[in-house]
Amino acid sequence: MAAPKTQATSEGILEAVLSSLSDDKAEDVVQIDLRGKTAMGDHMVICSGRSSRQVAAISEKLVERLKAKFGISTRVEGKDTGDWVLIDTGDVIVHVFRPEVREFYQLEKMWQPSAAATN
Repeated sequence: MAAPKTQATSEGILEAVLSSLSDDKAEDVVQIDLRGKTAMGDHMVICSGRSSRQVAAISEKLVERLKAKFGISTRVEGKDTGDWVLIDTGDVIVHVFRPEVREFYQLEKMWQPSAAATN
């Protein structure tokens, strides 16, 4: 008999995502609250890995941990190249970048509050 899965709330998923990223030494982790800004999710997390191999490993482990803890299947894009991996849990969207690719796209600037963007 399989162990019961934890209830998947957006806050619970976010906590599990942040814990997994920390365990795998993801760098420059940024959390953005999307509630009230878009219907695509409640939270966005952006982080970096030092190499394509680390980006792929961070992503793979995150997907495995979310499946084990919540029993949810995530949608994953970009894992084969390892430059930018998108993991969509439904409530939490995770972007794992190589630093150069992250700098090029600058997703944080797109989603930061307008007061922070005027710096």
